[in-house]
Amino acid sequence: MKRVEIDPTQPDFPEIQKAQMVLKEGGLVVYPTDTLYGLGANIFQEEAVKRVYHVKKRSPEKPLSICISRVQDLQRVAHMDLKSFQLANKLLPGPYTLVVKKNPQIPYLITAGSDKVGIRIPDHPICRVLSMEFPITTTSANISGEEAPLEVDELVNLFQDQVDLYLDAGDAQPFHSTVIDLTTSPPTILREGAGMDLLNQLLDDLF
Repeated sequence: MKRVEIDPTQPDFPEIQKAQMVLKEGGLVVYPTDTLYGLGANIFQEEAVKRVYHVKKRSPEKPLSICISRVQDLQRVAHMDLKSFQLANKLLPGPYTLVVKKNPQIPYLITAGSDKVGIRIPDHPICRVLSMEFPITTTSANISGEEAPLEVDELVNLFQDQVDLYLDAGDAQPFHSTVIDLTTSPPTILREGAGMDLLNQLLDDLF
């Protein structure tokens, strides 16, 4: 287990590269987002994804969301119609999870057998660089069903050496992302969180 303090606005790129290597080799990384801390694994590393479920004590029947780096990457991991892509382009990066039809390359272990996947592009430089080479899990760093700690000290006490690397960027924001299902017409808000005013405005404009 290793813990690294990192500037959330001007992060040390070599440290992020080290975190990328941990993920590439099947390790788990706690990392900052624009909401809560995330628990990251390379989505193409099956054993690493299983570790995420184990560490969080999360049922494998519940899907995990994924984090990608850029809006352009959506076409690599999802099937979206024009209006949905236009909405994503206006919302992201930001505190939203978009539920969309998954691309066949996305493992069913991530989606709990569903053909849908939740996708995030947080407005935070660290996680966007971390996910530049491959998508990573972006489930909140907590025990499933319990409050998510805002401080890395609490996360270290909670997970200890079950997580390989903790990127400490200070206290997390105390709110969840807003979850919206874009596979329905009109889109369905599954969980209200940050950024509701902008989302409602865009839904009125586009749908």
